[in-house]
Amino acid sequence: MAVLINEQIKAFEVMLTGLNGEKIGVVSREEALALAKAAGADLVCTSLMSSPPPCSLTPKGKGKDKARQDAKTAGKGAPSHGGKSGNSGKSGEKVKELRFTAHIEEHDYDTKLRQADKLLRGGSAVQIVVKASGAKEGAAAKAVLERLLDDLKEAGRKESGIQTSGKGSQVKVNPL
Repeated sequence: MAVLINEQIKAFEVMLTGLNGEKIGVVSREEALALAKAAGADLVCTSLMSSPPPCSLTPKGKGKDKARQDAKTAGKGAPSHGGKSGNSGKSGEKVKELRFTAHIEEHDYDTKLRQADKLLRGGSAVQIVVKASGAKEGAAAKAVLERLLDDLKEAGRKESGIQTSGKGSQVKVNPL
């Protein structure tokens, strides 16, 4: 995320917020810079996605910190609609993704199996993805998934059949 401060802002007009969070309104860039200078503050713009861009007056030198903090809080509060599809109608359901390779070492398999088991017993659905580097490894990827499903049958049940593509196989497992 780009943070623009003072003269870096090129917009002709900005939507200005004061030092104490008060809405000042749409003002020219020059007027906003003059207000910032008079208050001994920085003019900070955190988003160029709207016109006029939202800018705020922040204490000198605190501009980048505030911008990062604003971006963090904005990201947490916004509802995410771009997540995993096929959540079986439950809006708050968490789907954790675990990735495997088609030729996984036994120790790594055991570690990820324990992780999947723990997630399922904790109530989270698990999307298991087995990557295959080529079409020839597709059968090996499917075999790893079938073995996993068999090992996890006491903790979860697959939502649908195993989906296989040229890059590997995947299946969603829901907790029991």
